[in-house]
Amino acid sequence: MQITQLRSATLVIHSGPHHILVDPMLAPRHALPPLRLLDGRRERNPTVGLPAAAAGVLEQVTHVLITHCQKGHFDHLDRAGKAWLRERQLPVICTPHDAEYLQARGLNVQVLAPGHDQPQPFLGGRIRTLRCTHGRGLVGRLMEHGVGYFIELPAEPTLYLAGDTVLTPAIVEFLQREQPDVCVLPAGGAHFDFGGELIMGVDEVLACTRLTQGLVVANHLEALSHCPVTRAELRQAAQAAGLATRLCVPEDGETLNLAAPALACAA
Repeated sequence: MQITQLRSATLVIHSGPHHILVDPMLAPRHALPPLRLLDGRRERNPTVGLPAAAAGVLEQVTHVLITHCQKGHFDHLDRAGKAWLRERQLPVICTPHDAEYLQARGLNVQVLAPGHDQPQPFLGGRIRTLRCTHGRGLVGRLMEHGVGYFIELPAEPTLYLAGDTVLTPAIVEFLQREQPDVCVLPAGGAHFDFGGELIMGVDEVLACTRLTQGLVVANHLEALSHCPVTRAELRQAAQAAGLATRLCVPEDGETLNLAAPALACAA
């Protein structure tokens, strides 16, 4: 298995003949609205363009996974991503909650069965969903919470792909019980002009890394105006915590090789 980090939450999972695109935000730099209005900058999103490698990686894509996409969550599926998917008619795998929304936009939707507890067939292996909590308190009530995915493919590391979520007791219990070989976590510490964090930040990503024996891959970094955590900050924190070999912070366009059993991130 390999993972290519494209930008923010957008990445591609490579497993044999399957290349699974996750949450395609494909717009050019600054083509989308700002997500903070009172910071004196009002910077438009995404704050960086797609990496040079993106075109070649996208040409390989065979399937698409959507964690959430409604209530204005353009950072997980934007207009450019919808157009790209509509043109190619690739299978777009999602929960029943998002199916009607995606079908109405002309996409080739493949709906997972309802429920979050039971594994379902997926590319010769299994997949199950885990609920996300996209922020706490008042701001959390306004968000689209979505899901993460736990993916088990033959002869591959087990993979927990979190959607946008803070660290919850349910995720703690899941990580302790399942011990995924690889966890991909949102690490940008996103927050709007009011309210608390909408996704994990430095402390919660480090806490997840301590809960598991596997590799943690941090994304959702340095691409959106409301995500203040930097790669350098996260790497320094991992080094100070003695977790640098198990917490990977890939650059946009970087491909990680995740061949089990020797999972490790270069310190």
